[in-house]
Amino acid sequence: MTDTEPSLFERMIAGEIPADFVHTDERTIAIRDISPQAPVHVLVVPRERYRNVAELAAADPELLSELVRVAGRIAESEGIAESGYRLLFNTNSDAGQTIFHVHLHLLGGRQLGPLA
Repeated sequence: MTDTEPSLFERMIAGEIPADFVHTDERTIAIRDISPQAPVHVLVVPRERYRNVAELAAADPELLSELVRVAGRIAESEGIAESGYRLLFNTNSDAGQTIFHVHLHLLGGRQLGPLA
């Protein structure tokens, strides 16, 4: 994928690729991960494309904050807010980012192990 081609998430938003949406609004979407790493694994994605979280933070910190707020609401609705959950951004290749359209991983539903 190049930065000029639509990202996987843009294609999902456009309805070209099916996705299990758990949230949509004018600025964000949230979908269940197709390869979950925990019982609850949801990706919270801005509709507007930014390459990674650093680019998003520099360009639109309010949208970054909105991703976190949406994740918190989803954690509540999924019943994991009290027991705990993890929010994770992979930033660039060495961190494991494979889709270069920023997305926040919401993980929970079981005891989560160490990060590295």
